[in-house]
Amino acid sequence: MPRKPCPLREAIAAAGASAGRLYGVRGTTDLAGLAHGSSLGDQLEELRGRSVLIAVKDPSPAALALLELDGVAARLVLCPADLPPEHLPAVARAAGCDAAVVDSAAAVAGVAGIDCCVTVGPELLPAAVRRIGSHDTEWILLTSGTTGVPRLVRHDLATLTHALADARRGTAPIVWGTFYDIRRYGGLQILLRALLGGSLVPAAPGESVPEFLERARAARVTHVSGTPSHWRKVLMSGAAAAIAPHYVRLSGEIADQAVLDAVRATYPGAIVVHAFASTEAGVGFEVRDGRAGFPASLLDAPGAEVRLTVREGTLRIHSRGNAHGYLGEDVVAFPRGPDGAIDTGDLIEQRSGRCYFLGRRGGVINVGGLKVYPEEIEAVINAHPWVRMSLVRSRRSPITGAVVIADVVLADGKPGRARPSPEELTHQLLQGCRQSLAAYKVPATIRVVPGLEVSASGKLLRPNA
Repeated sequence: MPRKPCPLREAIAAAGASAGRLYGVRGTTDLAGLAHGSSLGDQLEELRGRSVLIAVKDPSPAALALLELDGVAARLVLCPADLPPEHLPAVARAAGCDAAVVDSAAAVAGVAGIDCCVTVGPELLPAAVRRIGSHDTEWILLTSGTTGVPRLVRHDLATLTHALADARRGTAPIVWGTFYDIRRYGGLQILLRALLGGSLVPAAPGESVPEFLERARAARVTHVSGTPSHWRKVLMSGAAAAIAPHYVRLSGEIADQAVLDAVRATYPGAIVVHAFASTEAGVGFEVRDGRAGFPASLLDAPGAEVRLTVREGTLRIHSRGNAHGYLGEDVVAFPRGPDGAIDTGDLIEQRSGRCYFLGRRGGVINVGGLKVYPEEIEAVINAHPWVRMSLVRSRRSPITGAVVIADVVLADGKPGRARPSPEELTHQLLQGCRQSLAAYKVPATIRVVPGLEVSASGKLLRPNA
């Protein structure tokens, strides 16, 4: 059998005794144990050359399975913890899955074509495993934020690790914590960073913010990642002080100035970074200057490994981190332009040498024929010192077709600083919107709510998502 490199396992083997750990809700796994153990027992060889559905709820055993199957399986299909069970057969069929790795056999009961089902656990059990690579494994990720069966996006380890040149182990130990599901693109990026250069504390499905932060504290996290909505929940949790990270990363949503300032004030000793990436386009950039948006100098930069352009108002990305395309029959065309760049669908506006995200192309609200971007209004509302987060949406109007309304979650009061009444705050917010926005963008109503729903992928749940 021809031997091929297995980069993930080789990186851990090279680390030797200093290899990292996975800090799961059911215990801690030392990755150095892969030298003499396996999470798959003696069934690893049964998965060689197969298209394997990874349908594991617990992120730690899912991570172990990915690590062991790189270079062994022909294809890995990563199912997020929140994938509706009714979508599993369609995903498996589109990916040609003939095997599955699960933490419960019931997960794939009734899924046609699966003739090999292996149960993975959170521990590395003693096993005589042949660590032989035989395949250039294809990694299939599912898109988020869509209705119906998600699209299947084709990557390989080279595209997934294109942006991780700085993730190799340094002299100081790095312990990553992430709110992301490691089966989605953003979470997988953090998992790979951790495997190549440290340890990882992944959030578990259904785990509360305080519970996760306590586990992160116990593991002495140094780096933490999540969406802006995740970080707003941290700030509202009353448990933000449980950790003292050196590095905080925001991605997956627009990071407005209010959330960047709030995170930086909460963790004054940390480097606060916000980044842009998508499942199809890969990692576009990261910004470390503490300001919303990104420098316009990144656009059309000569010689850049990641080429950023704006065409027809949307951000386009061309790099070796781009996905190879969609998988399956009757899929929509992959959003790659004639120049090879991926159209992200994210609308950009340039002002004073800075590029700002307006929102998604499909998220525009039409008010009497005029375009309104919810995120633009949310940025104005979120800038108020008593607002923690907001959601702008549309409501039908017999005159203009739609009007803008907003739901707002308020920040908690502080000792010696009484919060104004909801009525006074909504009045202030409307006044602020009238001063900063065109009249048709000003919300018709602003409602104070106790909370806003966030999807399992960590994004604010929008009506058109």
